[in-house]
Amino acid sequence: MLYDASRAGNASAELFEPAYWHARAATSRAPGGRGTTLFLDDGARHWVLRHYFRGGTVAKLLGDRYLWTGEARTRPFRELRMLADLRAEGLPVPVPVAARYERNGLLYRGDLITERIPDARPLSVWLEEAPLPAQAWRAIGLCLREFYDLGVWHADLNAHNVLLDSSGNVSVIDFDRARRRKPGPALSGKNLGRLAHSLDKLRRTRPRFHCGETEWGLLLAAHRAHG
Repeated sequence: MLYDASRAGNASAELFEPAYWHARAATSRAPGGRGTTLFLDDGARHWVLRHYFRGGTVAKLLGDRYLWTGEARTRPFRELRMLADLRAEGLPVPVPVAARYERNGLLYRGDLITERIPDARPLSVWLEEAPLPAQAWRAIGLCLREFYDLGVWHADLNAHNVLLDSSGNVSVIDFDRARRRKPGPALSGKNLGRLAHSLDKLRRTRPRFHCGETEWGLLLAAHRAHG
C-alpha cells in the first residue's frame, strides 16, 4: 500500500474492501464508467474507491488482472503519484488518499482511493438532464487547456471523466495510464478527439442528450484562445 497518513490514518487493507463499507451502509454506486467505482461515505470520510478493471476485448480474458512489471509500475501506485504531482501544480484533480496492489505470480490486481470532489457530477449526467450554459462549455475548454499547457496526456478523456459542480467549477478524474508529454497539436488532438468521440456516442445512443456542434465549438474556442 501507499497512503497519505494525514487522510487515511494508519491505513489497513480493509479500507479497499467493498464489503467493509457495505457492512456500514456507507456505499453508493458512482455514475458513469464501467461500474467498478464506489462512493464511500461514513460521515467522516467522503471517498471514492475504484477497482482497476480492464476495458475492451482484453477484459474478457484478464478481467481485473494486470501483468506484473514491478511495484513502481503498478497502475494504482502510478496514478496516486500522478495525482499528487498534478495537485501540487494546481490542477483540478481528486486528492489521492491511498493505493494498493495484490500480486499473484505474474499478475496483480489494484485499487485506488481518492477524496470525493464535493457537489461534482460527470458531464454526461448533466447533459442528460438539461443543456449547459455557454459559460460551462467555455470553462471546460479552459480547464482542459490547463492540462495541455503542462503536457498532461489523459488516456481516456471522456464525458464521464469531466466533472462539473453546481457553481460551474470543472475537474478531471481517472488518470490511469496518464502521461506527461511535450505540449503540441498531437497531444491536444488526441485528448480532445477522445472527448468529442465520447460526446458523439452519447448523443447517438441517448435520446435526450443536450450537446451539439454549437456547444463543442464553444469548448474549442476557449481551449484555443487561452494562452
